[in-house]
Amino acid sequence: MTNKLIYASATELARAIRAKEVSSEEVVDAYLQRIEKVNLKLNAIVQLTADSARVQARKADADLARGRVRGPLHGVPMTIKDNIETAGVVCTGGTKGRASFVPTQDATVVARMRAAGAIMLGKTNLPELALAFETDNMVYGRTNNPYDLSRTPGGSSGGEAAIIAAGGSPLGLGNDMGGSIRLPAHLCGIAGIKPTTGRVPKTGHFPWSGRWLDPLWQPGPMARFVEDLILTLPIIAGVDWRDPTVVPMPLGDPEKIDVKSLRVAFYTDNGIMSPTPETVEVVKKTAKELSDAGVTLEENRPEGIEQSYNIFKGLFAADGGAGVQRLLQTVGTTEIHPWTQGLLGFCRRFGMTTAEFGGLMLQLARFNRSMLSFMEKHDVIICPVCAHPALPHGVSMEFDSARAFHAFSYTMTYNLTGWPGVVVRGGTSPEGLPIGVQVVARPWREDVALAVAQHIEIVLGGWQRSPL
Repeated sequence: MTNKLIYASATELARAIRAKEVSSEEVVDAYLQRIEKVNLKLNAIVQLTADSARVQARKADADLARGRVRGPLHGVPMTIKDNIETAGVVCTGGTKGRASFVPTQDATVVARMRAAGAIMLGKTNLPELALAFETDNMVYGRTNNPYDLSRTPGGSSGGEAAIIAAGGSPLGLGNDMGGSIRLPAHLCGIAGIKPTTGRVPKTGHFPWSGRWLDPLWQPGPMARFVEDLILTLPIIAGVDWRDPTVVPMPLGDPEKIDVKSLRVAFYTDNGIMSPTPETVEVVKKTAKELSDAGVTLEENRPEGIEQSYNIFKGLFAADGGAGVQRLLQTVGTTEIHPWTQGLLGFCRRFGMTTAEFGGLMLQLARFNRSMLSFMEKHDVIICPVCAHPALPHGVSMEFDSARAFHAFSYTMTYNLTGWPGVVVRGGTSPEGLPIGVQVVARPWREDVALAVAQHIEIVLGGWQRSPL
């Protein structure tokens, strides 16, 4: 029974709880037992809220007995990335200056998940300030990949991806500025979505919003199954009257999308770093499956996409690291992770004048115009998530290694455009590591991206159990 619960989708758990086939308390206990079994090896959950989760589960069961259902996630457990604020629970953002910081209120996305009936099991690990592609910090240490403990689960939502993949949580919340949801989803073989920029409020996320990097990132859900992304996104999306970047755009229903009517472009190489042969094979196999389903398929990539890395690097390093340094000073961090120290040095190398920054913004505008014109003739892009599967610990923190930065440019592209991107597992490397596929749609068409991702999941198998 325990295995059936911990490997079920959040959607199925919600249905079973409402039907009284299982109690919320039983579900929460099953996940807490699983966490106890795997988390010592993973170091994915860094703040466990077991007592309050059990109390909330009993209350959910009592409410249900009285005929009260809080929402679509009534009694379903979840986990939350440790830079998303949670009332009464430490939220470090992976930096020592916040090691004992306790927020007084929930981030908007957390409040909305709770209002929908979800129950928090704990907070999950991330790199310092959520600024690395590997999950390691001076507060909690390193998180391991459940498919190979000697490898990284990615970052910055690496703790979320690892615990979900290992069956320690059915559902979680992360955020994505350069691939921080999609990359860990790929490396850990789960599903995740970066919504369109402006879809989901960032209120209560750390680091705080306000710089020119703001348009690059979005919160989003992560889960083992695409159906859980479909369930969760409408819950967390929409105006909160706090985040001024949120746009009140309608959110479509993936069930109403006729996949075979879509026009799909795919590419296996973005011109920045070529992927492993196995990654290429997975993308081509995905494209063939979509073609067999009846889509109009074309192998093509947007013109100018090879600029993605340099534009992203320029935006991130434009101020020479002053913003990161100021953030560390503001929260009182004096002991800085070696990665962050390296990042500051990297930014100092590529800092620019005001005139140079103006030129970069013009380049970004031209890039986005070119990208958008490509989508006039396409509904969906299929491409790699990363040039390789999970790397050994530490490699992605080597600043002079192409594998540390260029490999991740496949996700950076769609932070620059702000378009929605879904990742779903499409295959396996020779080492037994997951390989994901990135499904990108037009702005505000998360419904299209999710529908295609769900089709891929069905035909290619999606998430597979880890050896833990």
